[in-house]
Amino acid sequence: MTHTDGRADSDERFLSATADRLAALPGVEAVSLGGSRAQGTHPPDSDWDLALYHRGTAGGFDPRALRDIGWEGEVPEIGGRGGGVFNGGARLRIDGRGVDVRYRDLDVVEHELAEAEQGRFRIEPLTFHLVGAPTYLLVAELAVGRVLVGDLPRPGYPDALRRSAPPLWRGFASANLAHAEHDHAPYGRVAQCAGLIAQAASQTAHAVLAARGEWATNDRTLLAGAGLEEVDFVVAGMTADPQDLLAAVAETGRIIAGAR
Repeated sequence: MTHTDGRADSDERFLSATADRLAALPGVEAVSLGGSRAQGTHPPDSDWDLALYHRGTAGGFDPRALRDIGWEGEVPEIGGRGGGVFNGGARLRIDGRGVDVRYRDLDVVEHELAEAEQGRFRIEPLTFHLVGAPTYLLVAELAVGRVLVGDLPRPGYPDALRRSAPPLWRGFASANLAHAEHDHAPYGRVAQCAGLIAQAASQTAHAVLAARGEWATNDRTLLAGAGLEEVDFVVAGMTADPQDLLAAVAETGRIIAGAR
């Protein structure tokens, strides 16, 4: 057996044992693996993204049960990281591995799946998501995740969402660039211009991926997935000269207009 095979075997044993322990918690109906590890694109030191699916809170899952296992780390209450449909999660250290455990309420997930199938969604603030997270991210997690315990739907990308999401995201991008051009660039406000350019690029990336029917579950590879890495060079070359900032805004507009 090669070293790589041994590590893979160890990882699978760890994953199976951890998923079984989570599934045994009161109120938990399913456990899934998400992120790059579910898609096989992870580096060796990547964290493990797990989601435990429960239904409601009355008599169901209580984070205290997860806390009582005794794993090292932080276990907030449901809604402890801002509320909304992304109703929290724990950051843990288990057998020397970094593990994020997301709480997912099946009632909420099923509602957002039905909404996405009708082309409807909202954008909620969520840590580490530059332009917020669309509520259809819950559907994306089902679509690309690997179910470890229990049964979960595996939806395709709804046609209605492919039609509704791109113009909304592009509208936000256009508004942000206009704000940068008229309200910040003429005054040499580098940070504001850079922030608005980054937001416009991320919003365009969401539009591009939605038009393709491709799911995105985080911001880390968002620009690369949409072919918008060129915006990095625009931001890197920005100075406080108003003309430079206006040129940066214009160049970003050219890049995102051509993104398909």
